[in-house]
Amino acid sequence: MITVELAKLFRRPRTYLIAALLCALPLIVAVFLATTRIPPPPGQGGAFLSAVLSNGALFPAAAMALVMPIFLPVSVAVLAGDSIAGEAATGTLRYLLIRPVGRTRLLVAKLIALIVFVLFAIGAVLLTSLAAGLTLFGGEPSAGVALPADVTSLSGVTITPAGLMLRLLGTVAYIAVSMLGVAAIALFLSTVTDSALGAAMGALSVLVTSQVLATLDAAAAIRPYLPTRYWLAWIDFFREPILWRDIERGAGIQVVYLVVLLGAAWANFTTRDITN
Repeated sequence: MITVELAKLFRRPRTYLIAALLCALPLIVAVFLATTRIPPPPGQGGAFLSAVLSNGALFPAAAMALVMPIFLPVSVAVLAGDSIAGEAATGTLRYLLIRPVGRTRLLVAKLIALIVFVLFAIGAVLLTSLAAGLTLFGGEPSAGVALPADVTSLSGVTITPAGLMLRLLGTVAYIAVSMLGVAAIALFLSTVTDSALGAAMGALSVLVTSQVLATLDAAAAIRPYLPTRYWLAWIDFFREPILWRDIERGAGIQVVYLVVLLGAAWANFTTRDITN
């Protein structure tokens, strides 16, 4: 069943279209920065954008800062919302369950396909942005990389290429866990409704509400528990020394959302009366 879901994922043109759209935004930004050589003002624009003008090796981090707040969560919500509700809407869900495939096994296969998509999308953004950064801005992959002063606690800190790679791997892991929290919300809603659009929109509504409340002083009491509160904590991987507090809190919150929402999705799906 897992093989079938993975084959469906990579056979569908939308997988590559979504990945291409995710890669397009950083590439467009890179072209404008490279042609104008005008960095964003201090405190404005995405993280690392000023630093990439002097070293393109940091552009993958800048690219993730660009796609993380909106484009990547929307992509994950759309695919996760379609995972069960889409099958029900097209009438294939009942056919899948007529075969000797348990509901738990089907749900696990859908979840694994979502994990693979998240890693595929993040990997595509990182690889294309690294190629664009080195091509447009230069930078020696074998030389040390100077971390920008606006994210490091000490200006002028230089890390080795191996150190940069480890920080990028930590970034990938953290963002993947954060996006799985989004997938868990949409997947749960996908087991509740037969509308893939409704499930995706419901998940996005939760995320938008969380983003708004995270900026509201009146909601300070619940701010640490909001799903989007620590989304950008991965930037702390690029501080020297690395600040682990928000990274650990953010990962812990996402794990809680994953356990609770995936448990609710399993409980609902295994007891649901499938009519389509």
